[in-house]
Amino acid sequence: MNKIIAIVGMCGAGKSEATEFFEKRGFERVYFGAITFDEMKKRGLEPTQDNERKIREEFRASGDMAIYAKLNEEKVRKAYEKGNVVIESMYSWSEYKYIKEIFGDAFDVICIVVDRALRKERIANRPTRSLTSEEADKRDYTEIENIEKGGPISIADYYILNNGSMDELYSECEKIYNKIIK
Repeated sequence: MNKIIAIVGMCGAGKSEATEFFEKRGFERVYFGAITFDEMKKRGLEPTQDNERKIREEFRASGDMAIYAKLNEEKVRKAYEKGNVVIESMYSWSEYKYIKEIFGDAFDVICIVVDRALRKERIANRPTRSLTSEEADKRDYTEIENIEKGGPISIADYYILNNGSMDELYSECEKIYNKIIK
């Protein structure tokens, strides 16, 4: 049976790096956030944190907190028919429930967690889309309060504490990979 995993966590936790790990093992990546970037490009908006937030909030203004899962459902289905899938940027509880209802036991969630101070340090020093400490706090609060981000984090099937090196993150991903792909 093919598997679908979603990598969840707060901004700067290491979700993209964990996603890359699974891609290198043959999982097809479905990036829910691509919809936001596609919409910004369509409107001629610069890819800034404020524009990203604006577009995300517009999509969710309908009250449908599963909108990103619904808009990406066909991509996930097609990828799943071919093999294993890794979802990046599944944020809301409603998105989780939507995907879980469709794919059931084929769907697992991996949560990447990092001590807050270290996560903020990493966010401040990343080469693209870096944030100040205040911007990181604002994004955290907005994501927790406005997009149900805590749900998938709290119900994850697997947790990785990512306070160490990239090699340590990959080692933890390898352990989970071996459990998922038996």
